[in-house]
Amino acid sequence: QVQLVESGGGLVQAGGSLRLSCAASGRTFSNYAMGWFRQAPAKERELIAAISKSGGTTYYRDSVKGRFIISRDNVKNTVYLQMNSLRPEDTAVYYCAADRNKMTGGDYEYWGQGTRVTVPS
Repeated sequence: QVQLVESGGGLVQAGGSLRLSCAASGRTFSNYAMGWFRQAPAKERELIAAISKSGGTTYYRDSVKGRFIISRDNVKNTVYLQMNSLRPEDTAVYYCAADRNKMTGGDYEYWGQGTRVTVPS
């Protein structure tokens, strides 16, 4: 089992920045690819960023490319999502997730409880 705990969400004005963190415990963190998902009200959950086990490969959804940066620290067992130039459409609950075998192309094995990000219009 992998336990994931997100933090860093909150309310931020449009154009502002937030950094989400996700602390992992339970298994060897570097054995897992990590992803950040989000789910807006009345919408499906979507993968917005992912990072490989070593951190050498990243993926971004088009809607966040150039604004969000995913990174990981395999010593601190933490993955981050730096979110810049936030927009009202970024309002959602953000989840981090871990998977042993993939970055994209399906659901992840382990999930955090989510942290809410609100960007008022």
